[in-house]
Amino acid sequence: MLAHMTISNFAIVKNLEFELKSGMTTITGETGAGKSIAIDALGLCLGDRADAGMVRPNEDKAEISAAFSLQNNQSARRWLEDNELVDGEECILRRVITKEGRSRGFINGSPVPASQQKALGQLLINIHGQHAHQQLMRAEYQQQMLDQYAGHHLLMEKTRKAYQIWRQANNELKRLTQNREENEAQKQLIQYQVKELNELALGEEEFAEIEEEHKRLSNSGELAVSSQSALAVLYDSDEGNALQLLQMASQQVISLGELDSNLSAIPEMLDEAIIQVQEASQELRCYLDNLDMDPQRLIYLEERLAKIMSLARKHYVMPDELYNKHQDLLKELDELDCSDERLEDMADQVECQRQKFLAAAEKLSKSRQRYAKELDKKISDSMHELSMENGIFKIDIQSDAEGMLSPLGFDNITFLVSTNPGQPLQPLGKVASGGELSRISLAIQVITAQKVETPSLIFDEVDVGISGPTAAIVGKMLRTLGESTQVMCVTHLPQVAGCGHQQMFVAKKSSKGQTETNMYPLTEEARVNELARLLGGSEITDRTLANAKELLFAA
Repeated sequence: MLAHMTISNFAIVKNLEFELKSGMTTITGETGAGKSIAIDALGLCLGDRADAGMVRPNEDKAEISAAFSLQNNQSARRWLEDNELVDGEECILRRVITKEGRSRGFINGSPVPASQQKALGQLLINIHGQHAHQQLMRAEYQQQMLDQYAGHHLLMEKTRKAYQIWRQANNELKRLTQNREENEAQKQLIQYQVKELNELALGEEEFAEIEEEHKRLSNSGELAVSSQSALAVLYDSDEGNALQLLQMASQQVISLGELDSNLSAIPEMLDEAIIQVQEASQELRCYLDNLDMDPQRLIYLEERLAKIMSLARKHYVMPDELYNKHQDLLKELDELDCSDERLEDMADQVECQRQKFLAAAEKLSKSRQRYAKELDKKISDSMHELSMENGIFKIDIQSDAEGMLSPLGFDNITFLVSTNPGQPLQPLGKVASGGELSRISLAIQVITAQKVETPSLIFDEVDVGISGPTAAIVGKMLRTLGESTQVMCVTHLPQVAGCGHQQMFVAKKSSKGQTETNMYPLTEEARVNELARLLGGSEITDRTLANAKELLFAA
């Protein structure tokens, strides 16, 4: 709960410090005294936008701090722990605004952005402003009020996550579809190129082999003549050949070796040479016997080489790189084919995620319908108490799974009301008068506030347009709410102010051309006088004092 506030140099406040208690605290004061100024200052600690106009004239900066007790507020404590900002059983929010309009926020002394103050503030306090009935006209606010009352946060989170996953999958499907359309022309080109290369059917090492064979066939005549000539020199010539000469030399050296032992190794060397010549001659003869001089084969090879060269030029690669180019194109085509399969898989996935979202949204819708019935009765009963004896309130939920889907599901929620007998149920803004709208809004806020987990509630002049017996009922409603949570209520109605467990008074004074606002708690006697002033205006009589005492006694 909110335990303590300090405000300095904020608007018309010079210095203000006050403590707050549990239960219901009412805040009263003369018109224009600045009864809502503490709430405006608190809003800054809760992350509201700041500007230079908030700094008191002729001052360098404004500073506001608010201390909250964390007792029985596990959500806020858990948030502080998660953000490494916890500091004992108390949480202090502070905001500093300079006259230049710059601002700094702090949580337990650590500097933080306003977004973090706002996130934590939602767990600490809930402010119902005097213009809440105007927000009540908006469909999204009506849905928010119902969801707040239902308290089905887990269902809402599950629906939100399911929607997010579905939308992400759908976006991926759109991307793949777009890529497919963009790649269709490329795919057709690659298919044509692969078809040509498939028809060529070039092997991995085939080009080198063909090139070698073509070189051999195109030079087969020269190879045959030269090989035959070499064979004649080595072996076949009758006029003398290398083999005969080596044999003759071998015989001569053998004879010489008998005369000089230094020549004994040479015959062996010549014998090896003779064997080498014989083997070389056999290899040449075998080569000549098998030398292919097929002109048809040569024509085939030349045609195939021409095809290889042509396709290599077409793909801007060297002929020996054409095989690898073929494999790359096959892989690219396979990837494009896989993208088609992925597109089909993604379409199935999108539908699957859509069904999961619809299932989550359906559970959320059923929960809304259940709590809407409960809220219908409670608000209708409150309308009767608030002098709308024939009032009927109903929450209309139209579910459209084929319509506008959102992270909040597929429900369109409309608050319907009838305030007079025989009048059909119509949207709230079309039926209720200003006073009726204020009362209905107050009833909704009080009822939904009972289900809010935040331990502190502020009602800022939400009783505008209410008077007499109705005001007394409103006061009792708020006091009952204050039995279970801290309630602060800025009011101008004595019937509401008298229902508070304690009361604070806001006063404004001017001196030497400067205006200053203060707020302080009222004693029992001072409280009676303030209630009497609210009842009778500037003149306090014995009768208004008696009425004031009666109000306090009744409360």
